[in-house]
Amino acid sequence: MLAKNSKIISIFPILSGIFFGAGGIFIRKLIEMGVDSYSIVFLRVFIALPLLAIWLFFANRKLFSIALKDSWIFFGAGVLGTLGLNLSYNFAITELSLSLSAILLSLAPIFVVLFSYFLFREKITSIKVICMILAIIGSILASGIFETSSMHWSFKGIFIGLLSAVFYSLYSIFSKIAMEKKYDALTITFYSTLAITIVLFPINDWKFVTELVSSNPIEISIFMIAHSMCTCIFPYALYTISLKYMDAGKASILCSCEPIAATIFGVIFYNEVPTILSLIGLVVTLVALGVLSLKK
Repeated sequence: MLAKNSKIISIFPILSGIFFGAGGIFIRKLIEMGVDSYSIVFLRVFIALPLLAIWLFFANRKLFSIALKDSWIFFGAGVLGTLGLNLSYNFAITELSLSLSAILLSLAPIFVVLFSYFLFREKITSIKVICMILAIIGSILASGIFETSSMHWSFKGIFIGLLSAVFYSLYSIFSKIAMEKKYDALTITFYSTLAITIVLFPINDWKFVTELVSSNPIEISIFMIAHSMCTCIFPYALYTISLKYMDAGKASILCSCEPIAATIFGVIFYNEVPTILSLIGLVVTLVALGVLSLKK
């Protein structure tokens, strides 16, 4: 039924990008509550893990099967990729506007191209070079460093924001290795989430989290569950489903609305009004990355 209605399927990756763009709202709120960055990531994956397990159980139990010798791939995707991405992104949104943090994160395809050249010997064509240059120029324009405005930014924040893109690209690289070994996207997501949970479990501030939840059990619990659902379950589920019915390049382009969503959320919740120059930079970056995501 879904396959027959391409319009409905096209909405899935767009919704995925919107959910990803909303992540900064939850992170800033948790930071205001006093939750440290490690606990923010841990609580997200700790809540998401059993939900992902239930999803795999009913979708296809065979997806739980992996070869023990391939464990390093999922560890790399989870710890070097997703964990590094989350920690650096959490810091970036405290130093930068939501839109700029999302734009820097969206530069991950550039690093994927560079890593793929050295690891998989994939050619870097002239079109890829042009797109990468345009994306960098667009992100510079969007940063607000050329104007005195209300844009929230710092050089340290921009550097850490770029690191989030590097870690995101590492997740893509490890995922590509896993997919070449015929592992499903859901399997990669589940075991990378499991790896993060195992690493962060012993260093999570359980005492503080317990005190925080006990201070307002219903409200805090609902907020944390919503954070996990909106930044982990919903976006990954929608994006994974869309990949079954459309080209990966098209899905990636539609999902790249994340910076736009982050910009809108920044205006609504934090009065982070972008300038004309930053909006131009946003458009240039998205167009360049969109072309870069195409196969041809």
